[in-house]
Amino acid sequence: MAARYRNNPVVVIDPWRPQWPLVRGAAALIRQGGVLAIPTDTLYGLAGNPFLPGVAERIFRIKRRPENQPLLLLIDSMDRLECLVDTPPRAFRRIAAAFWPGPLTIILRAKAAVPDAVTAGTGTVAVRWPAAALPRALIRAAGSPLTATSANVSGRRAAQTAAEVQHQLGGAVDGIVDGGRAPRTRPSTIIDLTKEYRMVREGAVPASLLRPFLP
Repeated sequence: MAARYRNNPVVVIDPWRPQWPLVRGAAALIRQGGVLAIPTDTLYGLAGNPFLPGVAERIFRIKRRPENQPLLLLIDSMDRLECLVDTPPRAFRRIAAAFWPGPLTIILRAKAAVPDAVTAGTGTVAVRWPAAALPRALIRAAGSPLTATSANVSGRRAAQTAAEVQHQLGGAVDGIVDGGRAPRTRPSTIIDLTKEYRMVREGAVPASLLRPFLP
């Protein structure tokens, strides 16, 4: 298990103007295989490096989440995306240009290098480029895409504050980044661009905005 934050498991970081020394400290824990609860541009999520042994499996245990449900990954650039997905369909570029960075998750065909624990054996991966600066800074500092499944026990309400994360998950995580109240009450919208283009979940991006992009 990665080392926890010393003395206090909670550290305060501005999600839109993150303090770089604090980001480096959080990223160091992630590089050691730690799992942190962090604010994103939607709700709080569980951030870990899924390419390190045992990290994805641990996130399933923390959430008490069925292992047949894939994990969402966050990226900070199109270059980072290329290590995760095969050639995206033509519609992807238009949709990404319109809605990224932002609260839209896109399911694409996964490369073989993506761990099975992330894809849940589907051969696909759900990816998002968040608008908030903190998760992007953590990705850069950690040197890897990060998981971002919601920081709550499966079936319970998604956490909007660090206190809600602490109440639900307590010492199960290696630390909590307190970025204040989450900017949204709804999770990201999810669309699938693998076989039939379809909306999987309507969330922070309204379906009406996406319909022109989905044949």
